[in-house]
Amino acid sequence: METRLLRSFVVLAEEQHFGRAAARLHVAQPALSQQLKSLEQQVGARLLERTTRRVELTAAGRLLQERARGVLAALDRTAADLALVAAGRAGRVRLGFVGTATYELLPSVARRVRSELPEVELELHGEQLAPALLDSVVADDLDLAVLRPAGPPPAGLVVQELRREPLLVALPAGHRLAGQERVGLAELAGEPLVAHPGGRRSTLQPLVLDACRAAGFEPEVIEVGETGTLVALVAAGLGFGLVPEAVRALRLDGVVHRPLAGAPVEVPLALVHREGPSALVQRVAEAVRTAAATP
Repeated sequence: METRLLRSFVVLAEEQHFGRAAARLHVAQPALSQQLKSLEQQVGARLLERTTRRVELTAAGRLLQERARGVLAALDRTAADLALVAAGRAGRVRLGFVGTATYELLPSVARRVRSELPEVELELHGEQLAPALLDSVVADDLDLAVLRPAGPPPAGLVVQELRREPLLVALPAGHRLAGQERVGLAELAGEPLVAHPGGRRSTLQPLVLDACRAAGFEPEVIEVGETGTLVALVAAGLGFGLVPEAVRALRLDGVVHRPLAGAPVEVPLALVHREGPSALVQRVAEAVRTAAATP
């Protein structure tokens, strides 16, 4: 059944007059009559009864009018949605965040996308570890990932640095050094370090351990999988942490964050996606870049 015939029939049913309907449709009246005849042949039922004064819908005509309006409205919505998708303004984007970017950057990105791309559905995954995020992008389980890069990326991925953040010392609020404006890392020698997992499970722990070694000590490490747990263990007095500045956004009671004395130790934050991203993924990526650059 041609949508052109349905549209003509709906207008004719509304006007109940061939002349007025033909004028609205910008067609000749005989052409409209032919369209109606073709439609009636296709549906196998008479849709209109003509009298000398007016056109009346049959029972079949009233049913088709009701159904046709719904069908045409759905088609129009679909066409509009497809145009948005083609323009990169609608659809679903799967976005993952490393734990240390979850509390500060994830909400900012979500607000920006909701404001600038209201037709986009964001599927957000927070508190992930960087190697797992890379694997998910490679496997096409995520479209974009915000993480702490380390070494060359897997083939087929594009990595763009968003910013660099200084490491801060996270201390229990009652710690002997909590009142200092800055903390020398060497002053924490002999105390346990609460950190993300080692090996391939995290890219941040090697950076944190390198900072401790540069300060002259090898810390005992308490490994945790999530940033929220790391900060909670620091608050409980189990050790100190070295965390990117963005972790301040967690705002957990019982923890203070202090800059390191001396030259800052900075860690990168990057955006990762597969080569040749869609227009939609590119738009969301731009929203992430803007949010990351906004103080």
